[in-house]
Amino acid sequence: MVTIAPYTEVEEASNFTPLTAEQAEALRAQHPSISPWWVVAGQLVIGVLVALVSWGVTGSQTVGWSAACGALAVIVPAALFARGVTGQFAKANPGSAVLSFFVWELVKIVVTVGILFAAHRMVSGLSWPAMLIGLIVTMKGYWIALGFKRKPKPVQI
Repeated sequence: MVTIAPYTEVEEASNFTPLTAEQAEALRAQHPSISPWWVVAGQLVIGVLVALVSWGVTGSQTVGWSAACGALAVIVPAALFARGVTGQFAKANPGSAVLSFFVWELVKIVVTVGILFAAHRMVSGLSWPAMLIGLIVTMKGYWIALGFKRKPKPVQI
């Protein structure tokens, strides 16, 4: 049987120094946050493009609607999530922010699955490959939306 040595508190030299208010403000100016609504807007544009391109390439309206359903399975839950995590409850305190994140992530998953299950009723002759392509391309579109984030401001100390 292996015996584990008891825990003893060891003081280690820490290189951590807290930022001053001016340093924190300069850091925020260098790295501005991006709104989740930019990501949702970017995914909306990409979803519309995927649906139109798939319709144009195949010539089938059903394939275009199938790709649009896949895009909607990303856009609608992302908009709900963005609304939830930017709401007043999420800003109340850190604990409510964490709870809000997990609750809205669960809502996002449930709505996504619901839209995917409802797609076969919304589109007769649903093309599952087109729907999955619409879903995947739209989901990965957040990388493009992040590319259009605000530029950092010059630092003035």
